[in-house]
Amino acid sequence: MGELYQSKFDPKTYLDNFYQLSDAPEQKDIRRFVTFVLCQLSQTFSTGKYRGKRLIEVGTGPNIHTLISACEHFEEIVVSDYTDSNRRELEKWIRAEEGCFNWDAHIQFVCDLEGRRTPAVVKETLRQKIKNVLKCDTNLENPFQPVTVEPADCIISSLCLEAACKDQEAYRHSLGAMVGLLRPGGVLVMIGDLNETFYIVGEERFPVLSLSQDFIKKTLCELGLSIQHFILQKDEDTELNLKCDYEASGHLVLSRHARVGINVYDISLVIPDT
Repeated sequence: MGELYQSKFDPKTYLDNFYQLSDAPEQKDIRRFVTFVLCQLSQTFSTGKYRGKRLIEVGTGPNIHTLISACEHFEEIVVSDYTDSNRRELEKWIRAEEGCFNWDAHIQFVCDLEGRRTPAVVKETLRQKIKNVLKCDTNLENPFQPVTVEPADCIISSLCLEAACKDQEAYRHSLGAMVGLLRPGGVLVMIGDLNETFYIVGEERFPVLSLSQDFIKKTLCELGLSIQHFILQKDEDTELNLKCDYEASGHLVLSRHARVGINVYDISLVIPDT
């Protein structure tokens, strides 16, 4: 699917379709998803429990919202994506170039949640700490080949592997490669959709690998990851949503054990009403 993304994926349309924080009624489901993600990431990172030298985001897309709460707790950040146009969009925002997507509403939302930083400080911090924008192919053993990145204290991946992998075996392999980028004792934060088969950007339909909650939990445990936190938000308007067909969005926080071969399984599942 890599070539489909290279030739057909339009980051500006994608951002307008899925990441506007509008109060318009037709944007209700989008706003609900985005605020769910921002709230969960804030809860994960705002305490300062997870911190360190390096944060890597695998499959960043053209987005920066996943890094707002995390950026002050890590010395350097590496972002990555397979698609050239997405990396260019990221670079435009980092350089504050004219025409870049406006993330001010998302940053303000997080600042209001956390009550510590101002949007100007967050933007400056994030722009200063993003040290690399790398090409990423999750199907490779080293997703950043030929570049070698030192192990990370934290890895974030949002809506990446289900879009990049053609089947469950490819998903297992790619997730294993991602875990290999994490130092022992590090934390992996994943955001994904359950039982989704497609999403639409403009006029283009992109296939998605449908993943069940049970398959994801089983795969994570086989890789020696301990699930610290797993929360789901169900889609309220599945039948009315014409842009995608996900059933629920999930936010997972996982730790990689310092000792190889220890699989601890501790799942906490909460499905909010809103």
